[in-house]
Amino acid sequence: MPADPNTGSHAAAPARLAQKALADLPWEVGVAKPDPAMVVDKVTRTFGGLTAVSVDHLEIQRGGITGLIGPNGAGKTTLFNLLTGFDQPNTGTWTFDGRSLGRMSPHQVARLGVVRTFQLTKALSRLTVLQNMLLGAQDQAGESFLKALVPGTWRAQEKANTEKAMDLLRRFKLDAKKDDFAGILSGGQRKLLEMARALMSDPKVVMLDEPMAGVNPALTQSLLGHVKDLREEGMTVVFVEHDMDVVRDISDWVVVMAAGKVIAEGPPESISQNKAVVDAYLGAHHDAPLTNEEEDRVLAEAEAAIAREEGAAPGGTTAGTISSEEHKP
Repeated sequence: MPADPNTGSHAAAPARLAQKALADLPWEVGVAKPDPAMVVDKVTRTFGGLTAVSVDHLEIQRGGITGLIGPNGAGKTTLFNLLTGFDQPNTGTWTFDGRSLGRMSPHQVARLGVVRTFQLTKALSRLTVLQNMLLGAQDQAGESFLKALVPGTWRAQEKANTEKAMDLLRRFKLDAKKDDFAGILSGGQRKLLEMARALMSDPKVVMLDEPMAGVNPALTQSLLGHVKDLREEGMTVVFVEHDMDVVRDISDWVVVMAAGKVIAEGPPESISQNKAVVDAYLGAHHDAPLTNEEEDRVLAEAEAAIAREEGAAPGGTTAGTISSEEHKP
């Protein structure tokens, strides 16, 4: 929603509604939300013997911004892939607006209103910025082979899509780049393009996978503002992020994953106080003194490592040890 020209501020009603809906919820894993847009039940994904995702129950509040955090390898991106049709789980169900998304392909999920961006941007580098935007529009008549032969059946829609694309490019301050190849954009500009292109389909849920990764500080604040704008327009936002300052700034609710499981949920201010979260990031014994046995073991391991580094000299002899043969004239 654009800023009010008189006050210079955004209409805060959707943000307040989401925050109010979440305000009195208990800070516990799997807590039921007042109006969930997405519900995940007993979803698992394994790769060989490794369990990448094992989520018993998770609900995403409609109209809010939910941050998904966790250490590297926690399963965040894999969960994104499952929810958006880019991967299929071994077990479990997940729904959007009460409709199952199981076994749907990514384009089918997108047509229902759930779109995503990627850690590594997927802009088509040899198409222009405007052409990339037009790819995001749905139900284009000109994509039909027969209708493509009759310009009158798609020309008006093409004009409307182009106007919509230009409006979004102006909003994201990329309109001056409309005729440039997407491949020459900076990393931050590609992130903006991918977010803008996602909005071409008028989504209800936007899932952003590390939207701030690799973005220079000058563009970070712009991206933060755009993410908040999505909420003000009534969209549900789920995003993966490692920067806790960003998470605290824009999240209404935070979900924490570790080793494929959801280990904590709550408002941003609750997460830093959660022992399970601290242990997941820093280790379960990060603040406990070592026992005598642990000290002896750590010391022995350190001495062994030093001995290995001083190790064998070239030719197989040990450094500091010279055979008696070498003393003979």
